[in-house]
Amino acid sequence: MPLDEITITRAIVERYTAKFLDSLDLDVAIVGGGVSGLVAGWRLAKQGRKVAIFERKLSIGGGMWGGGMMFNEIVVQNDAKPILDELGISSRPYGDEYHTADAIEATTTLASQAIKAGAKIFNLITVEDVMVRENQVTGLVIIWTAVEMAGLHVDPMTIRAKHVIDCTGHDVEVIKVFLRKNQPASLKTSTGGIVGERSMWADVGERQTVEFTSEVYPGLWVAGMTATATLGTFRMGPVFGGMMLSGDKVARLINDRLAG
Repeated sequence: MPLDEITITRAIVERYTAKFLDSLDLDVAIVGGGVSGLVAGWRLAKQGRKVAIFERKLSIGGGMWGGGMMFNEIVVQNDAKPILDELGISSRPYGDEYHTADAIEATTTLASQAIKAGAKIFNLITVEDVMVRENQVTGLVIIWTAVEMAGLHVDPMTIRAKHVIDCTGHDVEVIKVFLRKNQPASLKTSTGGIVGERSMWADVGERQTVEFTSEVYPGLWVAGMTATATLGTFRMGPVFGGMMLSGDKVARLINDRLAG
């Protein structure tokens, strides 16, 4: 039977539309498909939560694809090795404290496991605003990334969520738009605003990224490099254990909240 172009188009439109409609009302909406966002989505989906990840770029995985300075190997410390093992990501020990993994295998496996667990991933979508009701973040306002890039005057649409996680990394995109549009609201930080990311110090940065993973406003959480920049600690470079542990921690905290 010859291929029919209209049938192919109909299949894509119908299946994507069904997936999108099923994600309009979520337990957790994650903004940013980097390491911490993917781990959080994977863990929450495994726990039976309805979760979707919204990534503004074509590709997901954040900075993990490139390893360190395009040497596509990543380093993970002992504390995060159990997450690699649970995901099925191959690794090799390096000394007593470290493990290395192929950055491509790590990224693709993590993304695949998140989807297989039940998380939905929508790429090429930009979050341009949040919904706030009675001093609580209750969802996202989204638009196609291509529309934003072209500067077109096209209205966005909305996603409702019980919890929102900003995993947009250095740019803290959701936190910034929340603060800009909801003055005089303040965050649970030392300044009430974005404290800012500091220079490289891997040891402190890794520990505090996990420590600072938290709810910074009712319904709005930070993980990964967003936690680093929002609450103000050091960047850590191509060590990804803290990112994984941060995603795991935020998933555990939110799951406990939903269960309570």
